[in-house]
Amino acid sequence: MNPDQLGETLERHRWWLQDRPEGRRANLAFANLEGADLGRRDLRKVQLTGARLRGCRLAGSTLAEAELSVADLAHADIRGANLTDCRLRGARLRTTDFSNANLSGADLRQGTPGPRDQQKPGRRTDLTGALLSRAVLTSADLSHAILRNADLTDAVLLNTNLSNTRLNGANLARAQITGAIFAGADLVGAAFGDCDMALVDLTCARSSKLLDTLGSELQRKIFDHERWITSNGQRGVRAEMDGADLDRVDLRSINLSGASLRGANLSQSALSRVKLVMTDLSGANLDEANLIGADLSGANLSFASLIGTDLSFCLLGPAEIRDPATRRPNGRTWATSLVGSNLRGAQLSGSRLISANLSDANLEDADFDGADITGARLTRVRVCDDALRRTLGLTQPGAPATPRPH
Repeated sequence: MNPDQLGETLERHRWWLQDRPEGRRANLAFANLEGADLGRRDLRKVQLTGARLRGCRLAGSTLAEAELSVADLAHADIRGANLTDCRLRGARLRTTDFSNANLSGADLRQGTPGPRDQQKPGRRTDLTGALLSRAVLTSADLSHAILRNADLTDAVLLNTNLSNTRLNGANLARAQITGAIFAGADLVGAAFGDCDMALVDLTCARSSKLLDTLGSELQRKIFDHERWITSNGQRGVRAEMDGADLDRVDLRSINLSGASLRGANLSQSALSRVKLVMTDLSGANLDEANLIGADLSGANLSFASLIGTDLSFCLLGPAEIRDPATRRPNGRTWATSLVGSNLRGAQLSGSRLISANLSDANLEDADFDGADITGARLTRVRVCDDALRRTLGLTQPGAPATPRPH
């Protein structure tokens, strides 16, 4: 849709809101409006189901009762907008800026395309890294939404349904959460500083295991390993934690580079920004772990389970090999291995997978949006979605690929 057509459509919509006979409700379902400037407009009840609105400017606009289910609003600017009672079911809202926006009564449950009364549970609404500082979400329904690393500082969450959400790594400092429902939510690594938890439903919610709750042997191994790293091997000892049970443990920003964690259980753990350079994670369980921004350069993830894992903005390219004496790069590199790994439903948007080996990996429903797969090996990967197949440069099922630079 060109700018003139869009302008005419929105003008007729404005007339429709004014009950003028020449007016017509705007139907922009599945339209490509990427990067459009729609700021400070009256877009009440607009139809934008499945629309592509990535990077769009909607700051200060009124979107009350708008239809935005399964729309792609990633990286959009929606600061100060009015989205009361709008539908955002199954929408893609990664790193979207909702600061100071009003989402009271909004529907952000799972969703698929279709009429209001026929929508069924489908893909989760994805608010990973979204900015919701000072946003009002009173009585909104975010059940089953993904809010990993989201900023909810000073947000109003009165009587908000956050049941079964993934809030690992989210910041809810000073948020008003009276009457909020967190039943069954994943709260691993979530921060609730200065929040009143008295009237909050936390039934079956899963919280972090802190390092000091681990057994003394595991604590010692992690401490000695960090000494080994910082002293270039002069003190401490390389950690060998094969088969260790570290599920839901908060290991954010810890340096476990070079450690051995073969077959370890790290499911649902908080691992954002952790250093795992050349770490052996072969056969490990990392299902639904939060690894946003982690450094996995040269790591061995062969035959690891990474179902639903968030690897957004991760470094999964080759690691530089350093000379043991001088600690300087010797010109050689070691590629990351994901051979035979299960990445079904994993998030790899914005990650660097240069020269990574993904042979025989399961990539069903994985998200490679904006990932750099230059030189990656994709022989015999399992892919069912044609769009993902095109993204990866695959021509037919099981065919080797020559990935395009991203």
